[in-house]
Amino acid sequence: MADPMRIRANEAGGVTTVRVLMSHPMEPGTRRDASGALVPAHHITDVVATHNGKEVLKALWSGAVSQNPFLSFKFKGANKGDKIVVKWTDNKGESRTDEAVIA
Repeated sequence: MADPMRIRANEAGGVTTVRVLMSHPMEPGTRRDASGALVPAHHITDVVATHNGKEVLKALWSGAVSQNPFLSFKFKGANKGDKIVVKWTDNKGESRTDEAVIA
């Protein structure tokens, strides 16, 4: 299983800023190894963030995103102490879900 995501969420002036660092190899499927064989694609395809069960972000990614991606986004309507949940799914069916409390 993948390492936990590092999620930081802060609310100020009615706007919540969420920062997420994900641990994932993000192989595009076009790179070759030392012997010349193609390294199989292995990348995050879907990222969903929810606040109190309501979707606040949905992203569709490809192999063009770098290894161990960083994501930052903002939304309105949250309060300090609320939870934010982030889930990713990759092209091999693996997934990871983590949550953080908004500070």
